[in-house]
Amino acid sequence: MYLCAVKCEKPLFRIAFLALTLLFVSGLECRAHKEPSPEAKARIDSTLSVSFITCGPGAEAYSLYGHTALHFIDRANGTDVAVNWGIFDFNKPNFVGRFVFGLTDYLMGIYPFEAFLREYEAEGRWVKEQQLNLTPEEKLSIAEAIWENYRPENREYRYNYFYDNCTTRARDMIADHLSGKLNYQQSANEGLSFRDLVHQYCRQHPWARFGNDMLLGLQADRPTTTRERQFLPCETMNDFDRAVVDGNRRLVTGTTTLVDIPENPGESSFPLSPRACGLLLLGIVVVLTIWEFIARKDFRWFDALLMLLCGLSGIVLFAMLFSQHPTVRLNLQLLLLNPLPLFFIWPMLKGKCRWQYTVWIILICCFIVGAFWQTYAEGMMTVAYSLFIRNTKRLKSEK
Repeated sequence: MYLCAVKCEKPLFRIAFLALTLLFVSGLECRAHKEPSPEAKARIDSTLSVSFITCGPGAEAYSLYGHTALHFIDRANGTDVAVNWGIFDFNKPNFVGRFVFGLTDYLMGIYPFEAFLREYEAEGRWVKEQQLNLTPEEKLSIAEAIWENYRPENREYRYNYFYDNCTTRARDMIADHLSGKLNYQQSANEGLSFRDLVHQYCRQHPWARFGNDMLLGLQADRPTTTRERQFLPCETMNDFDRAVVDGNRRLVTGTTTLVDIPENPGESSFPLSPRACGLLLLGIVVVLTIWEFIARKDFRWFDALLMLLCGLSGIVLFAMLFSQHPTVRLNLQLLLLNPLPLFFIWPMLKGKCRWQYTVWIILICCFIVGAFWQTYAEGMMTVAYSLFIRNTKRLKSEK
């Protein structure tokens, strides 16, 4: 599934023991002192630091949407680590299939912050750090929560691209441990759908956008809430920048650019866009159909090929009905691309495929009407017109 674009880092655990020791000690102090003394508060405030890290998009499809982590520092113990919820093992059996069906488990990891920065610098991606305006009690609460989350029985979670990913996990680690209510200001992206938000990051990658739009269904076109939009790293960063706690304390005191590299969105290497391919198919269909009438020929092989391609594509969309991702289950593009044409090929070749054409024409018409409710992948309407022409022609020729 193309939506696995949020970057997932490789774990480096060389100083994880130091980090866990710090978090354990901090947790003990938090439990021993429900209300730290002024001296303890000052010590915590000067030694502990938690900040929000946002990494820019990359040029590859898997990195188009950026990444999020936390930066945790304990100056007294010389600990400086990145806390990352985007770790997975791509070599696990059936990884792609599990990701498509929403069955992928991700891991939380802790590793040296310098290694984290070097990786993004090598990939040519910017990294920004937001200094958080946290009280000593909040810092201890977050430290204890990180330690608890890093326990072997807790560090694995069921990944969901829109609702539970490495960005939402980092956001919740901060937002859920504040002493007051976190209020977000209005965003420029207010009212945008999941699909609209994804499109913002695929402008230079039409085939990545096409893949997303093929799999995303009707639910991806509804307006999102503020929290739902925060599945995107940059959206969360911007919301944090404007957020206040209890109406008077700004959450972010300042932002520092740690890796200053201009954003490079890259471009698709394939010369034709999905729309161009759709128009090319329509042109071929029109030419062959006219040729059939003029030369009195019958290109059944071409219709068999279209049925085969549509049927195979339809198997993928049909399988999405059983995915755990809620935004892919109800997909009106299944009206156009579904497994039924695979059962039409043999009757069509034998000249006994009249009612099948009628069924497919009805489905194509329903697909076209469905465009009022769902945004289809680029070029799919042109494909629908091509299939409508061929099915109508075959239906008339077999009367």
